[in-house]
Amino acid sequence: MAVHLTERQKEVVRLLSLGCTVKEAAKVLKLSPSTVDNHKSAAMARLGTDKLALLTRLAIKNRVTSLNDKLTAAEKRKSGRKNDGWN
Repeated sequence: MAVHLTERQKEVVRLLSLGCTVKEAAKVLKLSPSTVDNHKSAAMARLGTDKLALLTRLAIKNRVTSLNDKLTAAEKRKSGRKNDGWN
């Protein structure tokens, strides 16, 4: 079963799965936190979960992110994070 997420939902899911908070993801994507939260909620509904930990697992399964994925230098700078969730 293939789950279809919009490109923006994929971006949000990827950032969240790498450890960013909604506010940090909003900074990276230049969106309001409420918009990012709306994309997160819609993606979680499409993926059939309400748990953030399961969202990460489903993001890997659906190839939105991978175990080797990391925040780019620009994403770290924009979000204010020093590391991503895998470090």
